[in-house]
Amino acid sequence: MPTLHYVYILRCADGTLYTGYTINLKARVEAHNSGRGAKYTRSRRPVVMVYSRGFRSPGKALAREYAVKQLTRIEKEALISAWSARSNRRRAPSIPPTNSRRP
Repeated sequence: MPTLHYVYILRCADGTLYTGYTINLKARVEAHNSGRGAKYTRSRRPVVMVYSRGFRSPGKALAREYAVKQLTRIEKEALISAWSARSNRRRAPSIPPTNSRRP
């Protein structure tokens, strides 16, 4: 199985956003929350991942990371909202249709 390269956004405890790159999302978020992550997030813990996107190519992931870092705060919030809405749709349990007629 090929390695995926991820771009992610964290929401820090002070409300700021941090964008980064990793090949292991879970370990990286744990590193940020334990104080072993980026210097920026060390004093802003805890952090919560609010966006991620995987790429097969490290070059594409790093290009996306750069592009996300160039976005305004408003544009990042819109990206997070769209990602969250998609993620919630994927996780929502399937509810079988109800029959309007009862026997």
